[in-house]
Formats: sequence, structure tokens, C-alpha cells
Amino acid sequence: MNVNQSAPPVPPFGQPQPVYQGYHQSSYGGQPGSTAPTTPYGAYNGPVPGYQQTSPPGVSRAPPSSEAPPASTAQAPCGQAAYGQFGQGDVQNGPSSTVQMQRFPGSQPFGSVPLTPVVSQPTVLQPYGPPPTSAQVTAQLAGMQISGAVAPALPPVGLGYGSPASLASASGSFPNPGLYGSYPQGQAPPLSQAQGHLGAQPPQRSAPPQASTFTSPASGGPRMPSMTGPFLPGQGFGGPSLSQPNHVSSPPPQALPPGTQMTGPPGPPPPMHSSQQPGYQLQQNGSFGPARGPQPNYGSPYPGAPTFGSQPGPPQPLPPKRLDPDAIPSPIQVIEDDRNNRGSEPFVTGVRGQVPPLVTTNFLVKDQGNASPRYIRCTSYNIPCTSDMAKQAQVPLAAVIKPLARLPPEEVSPYVVDHGESGPLRCNRCKAYMCPFMQFIEGGRRFQCCFCSCINDVPPQYFQHLDHTGKRVDAYDRPELSLGSYEFLATVDYCKNNKFPSPPAFIFMIDVSYNAIRSGLVRLLCEELKSLLDFLPREGGTEESAIRVGFVTYNKVLHFYNVKSSLAQPQMMVVSDVADMFVPLLDGFLVNVSESRAVITSLLDQIPEMFADTRETETVFAPVIQAGMEALKAAECAGKLFLFHTSLPIAEAPGKLKNRDDRKLINTDKEKTLFQPQTGAYQTLAKECVAQGCCVDLFLFPNQYVDVATLSVVPQLTGGSVYKYACFQVENDQERFLSDLRRDVQKVVGFDAVMRVRTSTGIRAVDFFGAFYMSNTTDVELAGLDGDKTVTVEFKHDDRLNEESGALLQCALLYTSCAGQRRLRIHNLALNCCTQLADLYRNCETDTLINYMAKFAYRGVLNSPVKTVRDTLITQCAQILACYRKNCASPSSAGQLILPECMKLLPVYLNCVLKSDVLQPGAEVTTDDRAYVRQLVTSMDVAETNVFFYPRLLPLTKSPIESATEPPAVRASEERLSNGDIYLLENGLNLFLWVGASVQQGVVQSLFNVSSFSQITSGLSVLPVLDNPLSKKVRGLIDSLRAQRSRYMKLIVVKQEDKLEMLFKHFLVEDKSLSGGASYVDFLCHMHKEIRQLLS
Repeated sequence: MNVNQSAPPVPPFGQPQPVYQGYHQSSYGGQPGSTAPTTPYGAYNGPVPGYQQTSPPGVSRAPPSSEAPPASTAQAPCGQAAYGQFGQGDVQNGPSSTVQMQRFPGSQPFGSVPLTPVVSQPTVLQPYGPPPTSAQVTAQLAGMQISGAVAPALPPVGLGYGSPASLASASGSFPNPGLYGSYPQGQAPPLSQAQGHLGAQPPQRSAPPQASTFTSPASGGPRMPSMTGPFLPGQGFGGPSLSQPNHVSSPPPQALPPGTQMTGPPGPPPPMHSSQQPGYQLQQNGSFGPARGPQPNYGSPYPGAPTFGSQPGPPQPLPPKRLDPDAIPSPIQVIEDDRNNRGSEPFVTGVRGQVPPLVTTNFLVKDQGNASPRYIRCTSYNIPCTSDMAKQAQVPLAAVIKPLARLPPEEVSPYVVDHGESGPLRCNRCKAYMCPFMQFIEGGRRFQCCFCSCINDVPPQYFQHLDHTGKRVDAYDRPELSLGSYEFLATVDYCKNNKFPSPPAFIFMIDVSYNAIRSGLVRLLCEELKSLLDFLPREGGTEESAIRVGFVTYNKVLHFYNVKSSLAQPQMMVVSDVADMFVPLLDGFLVNVSESRAVITSLLDQIPEMFADTRETETVFAPVIQAGMEALKAAECAGKLFLFHTSLPIAEAPGKLKNRDDRKLINTDKEKTLFQPQTGAYQTLAKECVAQGCCVDLFLFPNQYVDVATLSVVPQLTGGSVYKYACFQVENDQERFLSDLRRDVQKVVGFDAVMRVRTSTGIRAVDFFGAFYMSNTTDVELAGLDGDKTVTVEFKHDDRLNEESGALLQCALLYTSCAGQRRLRIHNLALNCCTQLADLYRNCETDTLINYMAKFAYRGVLNSPVKTVRDTLITQCAQILACYRKNCASPSSAGQLILPECMKLLPVYLNCVLKSDVLQPGAEVTTDDRAYVRQLVTSMDVAETNVFFYPRLLPLTKSPIESATEPPAVRASEERLSNGDIYLLENGLNLFLWVGASVQQGVVQSLFNVSSFSQITSGLSVLPVLDNPLSKKVRGLIDSLRAQRSRYMKLIVVKQEDKLEMLFKHFLVEDKSLSGGASYVDFLCHMHKEIRQLLS
């Protein structure tokens, strides 16, 4: 949902909300400095007025079901006094045992029965499918049990949490919120802030996706008898007997001995003194296993825990321990489970509303009527039937569409269908294209549109008889009647000015100012272009590319080159009037490479020599783009400009910029200006480029501020790319730049494209994110579109949907191919619709959700303060999870955090987005870096955002050297690093090789060809080529990681405790960040607090 538009659930931008205030941190990555900071969390049973205390947290987590969507990871600010504290080892990682849970009737208050142990119950037959499980984090913290007739209200969402005094020690986590409830007993917080919305709906009676393991009496419920004693290993909590249909899971490793089962009458189990003895209570799927040890100062786990809520506890001898990170949902585990469960079978797209395997899983796709997930991924594959239900859940309904995605060699590219002069068959009313969901009637003479229900005549040349099922007998011979993705050849009616397009052109525009020449960039680029021009993109099977090329150099003035094949030497023409740009020659500027090979080679040899002694430091920028566009216009073709630019364009000319870099604006209301272009001239220029089909790819080589926010406007709006090489040096950056350039020049591009997304009645596309231009509300215009770019589309309800018919999407892209052929690429996808919230939560994909939320937030910073954007994200996430807790989960104590199985990684991934450089920059992040990342993420696909926000960390010496497979990843946290090991970390843009200080000397010798750790060069970017198995394996792994990503990742070798380690630790996203970002554990606690505030 667009957070700005839904009134009740999300406070609008600009309303104060609780979020991280400035934390002070002892040192980078959450490592304590010389003196350990005081903990921001209250003591276990410290005084929390107004709240009674009950049992301690156990934490539960489920092995992902085969449907488990994405892995996601967020970090959690925690630490509320009222919240108490998790104990080290409270919880255990791993899958949990089988328990089926049953809903209480909706009318019964939560937990209003005496606590009894959970016992396994037989499956109950119910009219709906298997409920999703939920990862349950039991955070039963000091002051959870609410007793008496009136429950004290929690503060409204809008209140900050924490007294200023608690900030200094917060060390990157959330400040301590003094008193939990700041309203008088029984007085509710104002609804406008405290989300009155959720409370208005009675609990849904759908299959409860997952019940909680523990419950505590709700207000008005019977009080428990008192009983004291520490929490012993193996003791279960009492709880009402909850059972749930269709729940299957396995026992947690090292937690539940095989065959352990809870039998016998409900009641507290006898205390056990060994964690190996039977007696653990069974956990449901999605839980995190039983607690592992005694908790200091915790009340008893069984019914009748003492309630010290209103009196201060005795002084605590031990500092509180934190929640065991192994006990909370692990992205690595979810990814691994999905690979094991879904990587072996092909994903067949014939069934409506199937959730595909995660983006991190390698799988084959068989198109049987729905588009492959490589082309379209959705946030949910089962969408609510009504807008009220959608508003209640707050789960955004969006699709991330990658129309020209590259497929693996084993899959077939979309078939091209040629209907001749009549062109593709379409619905007369809504103009949707023929697809497998169209219904043929009246013996095949007419068809009913599946999008708008209009009845259309079938043209005589397209007529075919129907079989006994009502299907055309030629359905499987026609791609448009049997496949989800296919292409039509477009007729002249689909072309500009009703004439077929010419093949596109590439124009290389090279900055020859002093900086570009001195750094060696110009010489390197000219050398590379000589050979690269042989690899221009071509249509399958043709001998040579149809693309023509042209060359321009520039500093304060522009130099055009005539490279006509009949010339002996290239001719230069200078245009110094940059204010009124024109192209001084037509014939000979854009040429065929093979015809003009000798002249082009001569030009590329001469350019570095011609400008070798230049002293010109100033450059222009807008006139260069203008010139390229005018050249394409004169040649009447679309094309792409490759701009190689080094400095802020300060020369007197249109689009002149000034240095406006100001770090003092960070965390102020004016911070948004840093992301906005400083002049409107570039938007106007971009609009003209789109009209001409002129796409711009920009390669930047800045030594200082160049105002990326402004320079990237034209590439962004024309569907182009920006590449940035700060402080470019040929010896260090040559490989990265040349690799990116080769890939960029060779990749297949669609030019002069228009994309439209049609939907069946009931929903419509309302919002679009990506690198494109829109002149109206429906057409996405792209001067160029390549196989790496995505367009993210958000949908809203405009009517009620029908469970029977589901919902349909059709994405149609009209574009000119590299050979100059006009084509239509069509992708169709059918989704399910549901009337039960549980079905929505069971079919979500967290990776796609995070992709959408990141893009939504990164666009939000253009118009709102960053803090407001962060607050909005946290609020929306809390509302999604609170709605699940309220309407889908089995009743349980408020002390538990219950997460839907499909979304158990939402907090960890969301925290990574919140801590990213755009939303929470560290001191070393430049304004240009933030603008660069912001525009990069805008058109990333789901796989790219997944690894960008939660990097992969691979231990290199743990797996056998002869193993050909990638080593299994570990979680992105410093405590996972062993100083005797070597790790590779990648996030799609960066690649680090971290070397522990105690690595064996033989390993150091094999990899770096030096005899000791101290001799390794820190910051090394190339590993020596050595003839031994370890060196071959590591270099092979680096090459394979680079091949998976759309940009070349430069390697940086980082030694433990070296100054570069600060940079490396920035990517260990489960830890606290130096810029004040919370750790995953802390953020999970904070998320829990937000959810409880909403539910109260």
C-alpha cells in the first residue's frame, strides 16, 4: 500500500513517530571501546510501574515451509525497561517440533483460561488449506502480564521512546523508555496515533497460521497462584491447550531429544536438571525451540509466576545478557532450506497464484501459461478481495517487473509471433493482447476478454474450432494461447510517424579535460574501444551488428569527428557556441564500424595525443547530451549516448552547476535538497531525450563532489545507467571500469520503449518506481531498457475482487530491437484472491516486499525528511505484523513476538534498509555516494536488493578444497567471524576478502604468496595467480560471484584489526552500525514494542 494514501493505518509523512534518535557509540560495529558502555536496557525485573511480570521468554522459530518466501534480515533496536531483557541462551535455533494448533473462538479473550502446557493434538479437518506457520519470538519481558480489570495503556505510536538521559549510553541501540505507559491507568492513547484501525475488526476465523507457544492471562482473566523459582532447563511454560490444523515441523536440533513428547494431564512439568532429559514442551512450526538455561532473576516458567511488577526488584549482581542471536530467524537458514526444498524441481508456471522459489535458489522455470518469476515477482500471490482488507493488512500489493530479463541457457527465450499485416489480436475495449486467459465462445467465433469482460469477434484468419473443453484445438501451437511470455512483431501502426524505425546508434562522448587526460582514462578508453566495437549487440545469427557509431570529445567546447569510410584521416569540427548546440555534420558522423574501421582506429589513436598537453580543467555537461540527442534526431533513429565525465560542470553553459555539498544538512529538514537536482534544466533535457529515444549511460570518474543527484537525472529518466569510479587510477580501477564498459556496450537493449500494465477489473496500477519517464498516468516511457532494469508497479483496489476468477496482470512492452525491428513483448500473470487474511500472509514474498519498501523509501527522501521516511517504514512493518498477530495467530501472551512464516525475515531485512547509507549515512559516506546508491536501488531487481541489503558472507577454509560448490554462507555478524579463517563478503557492488589474524601460515602462503599474516598487503585488489588448489578455488569463486552480478565487484583484501576493517564491518548488517543503526536483536525488540503498542 502506498503509505501516504491510507489514512487510518499509517501516520502521514511529517507526523512525529518513534525512531532511532542519535545514538552515541563506543566504536565501530558495536564493539565496546576501552570502557564498556552501560547497558541501555533495564534490569530483568526492574521496577516497571503498572505492569505485572510473568514468565521469561522462550523463542520459537520454524523451519521455512516449502512456500516460505524470501529471506530477509533486519536489525533490531531493543532495550525497553518495561520490556525486560532476553537472557543469553534463552532460545534455541533450528526447526521445531510438530504441534498442531487450534484457534479459540473469536469471542474469547486472549488467554482467559488458566495456563496449561501445550500438547500435540490431532489434525482437525477444516475447509481451508494448510495455515502458514509463524516464527515466534517469545519475548516475555519484565512487565508483560496485565492484571486487574483495566490494562494500562501503552503510549501512542507517535511518542518517542526514551528519556534523554538514556541516550548517551545507548551505544547504537534504542534509548531506554523510562516508563512504559505515560497515560493514567485505563486511559487509552489517542486513536489517531495509536492505530485505532486494527482494533476495529474482529479476529478473522480463517485457519490460524500459527499459534503461540505461551500465553499469559489477559485483562479480566483469572489470576495465577504465586510460585517462585528460576527457570530450569527443560521446563515448559504452561499454556492453554492450543492446537492447530495442518501444522508440520521438525524438532529443533540439539534441543529436543528424539521421541521427546509431552504427554499426561496439563500442568507444570516437574523440574528437570539436564537439558537432555525429556520434558520439553512441543513447539509449533515457526518456533525457536525451548529455553536453554536458568535465567537470572526470572520468575517461574509455570503457572503462578510471581508478579513483582509494581515493586522494584533487588539489585542485580549480573548485567543482563542479550537475546541469543541463534534464536531469532536466520536469513541463511531460510535461504538454505528453500534451496534444499525447491532447488531440485523445475518451477512449472501452470498453476495460478503459486509462490515461486526464493531469488537465492537456483531453479529452472517451465512456462505453462504464467510469466516466469524472472520476469515478474509479486509481494503477494494471493491478494485481498476488498480494499478494506488490504488496508487492514497494510501489505503493499506490488509487482517487480523485469521485461527483458536474461534467461539461463537452459530456458527458452520468448517465441516471436508474426500475425502479418493485421498485427496482434487485441480486445476492442481495453486493448489487452491475446493471452492464455481469454475465453473463446460461440464455437470459437468470438472471445471474451479476461480483463474487461468485453465480447470480441475473432477475425476470420484467426478462427479455429474449440475442443470438448471449450479450448481451441490449436491452443498449444500458438505461444499467445499457451505461454505466459511471448513476443509479437509490431506492424507499422505501432511505429513513430507510421514508418518502421532505422537501426539504433551508439555515440561515445569523451571528456578530454585535464583530469581525464592526467588519470590515463582517455588513453585507456580509446585503446579499449578499438576492440570493443567488434562486439556491439546484434540480433541472433547476424554476421555483424546493425548499430552505427559516432564520436565526440569535449571540455568547455565540443569536438565532432567525421569518420566516413572514404576519408584517409578523421576530420574534427569544433562547436564552441555551447549555448545554442547544433550538430555540424550529418554525413560521416554516424557510421558502420566495419566500413569505417581504419578511420575509427586512426581517430582513437590520435585523441590521447591531440589533448595530451591540455590545461583545460573546466567542463560542460548538458550541451554534450543535447548534441548527442540532436545527432540522433538528425539521423532519425533512436540510440544510446555513452558519456565519460570527470568533474562538476562549472563552465559557462546551460546546465552549469555549483558545488552545494553540505554535510551540515544531514538530519535536518533540508536534507532532502541533497537528493534533488539543483536545476530543472536536466529534467527538460531528459524529456526531450525520451521523445527522441535517446538513452544516456553515464560513467563518472570524480576526484571530488560532482553532484551525482543532478548529473544522474538524464540517465535516470531515459532508462540509462550510472557508473561511478571515485578517484580513478588506471592500475587499481582499470579492470572494473573495462569490465563494466564491455558489459554495458554488449548488452541487449530495447530502444524507444513504452510499457503499460493492464489488470483485470478490481485492481489497477497506481504507482511506478524505476528509471523511466511518465508523461501520463499509465504509460512508462523508456528511451532505453536493458535486461538488468526493473519497473516496480504498485496496485490498489478500485472494486471488489472475486475468489473464483482471481486477478490478472498483463505487462506489454513495445520497443525497437538492436536490429531496428519493432516488437511487443507480453508477460501475463494470474494471482489468487482471498477473503481470509491468513491466506494473504501465507503467500507473501518478503524479498519482493523489501525491494518495494526500499524503493518507496528511497523516493520518499526526495520530498520528506529522512527521519520521517524511516518512521513510516517502521510503522508500516509494525502494522503488517500487528494485523497478522491480531487476526491470524492463535491467542497468546502479549510477551511473544509472533511472525508469519513467510515474513519472519521482514524485521531483519527492513533493519538493513533503515541502516543503509541513504537513510542513515555514516560519517565517511559522501553526498554523492548516497545519491548514487539511491538511483541505483531504484531500478534493481529482487535478487540485487536481496544481496545488497543483506550481504553474503562465505567462509573459505571451512569447506573441503576439492569441493566444487560454493561454501555455505554464514550470518552477516562479527561474532560469526573466526580469526583463524578467511571470509569473502559480497553485496553486488563490493567484494571483500577478510583475513583473520590467526590464519594458518600455509593458507597465507597458498593464497598470497607471502610467508606470514603481517606481510599481506592490506587493500590488495588482485590475488596472485598461484598453481595450488586453494588459490584456484578462491579465484574461481570470486570469478563466479562476479559473473552472477550486473556490475563488476572490485576485490579489497582486509586484514583483521586493520584500518580498512571499519569499511568491512559496515556490511556486517546484523550488528550495530557506527552511524547509529541498531543491531538485528535490538531492532526485533523494538519491532515487538511497536506491535504491542498497536495491539493495545
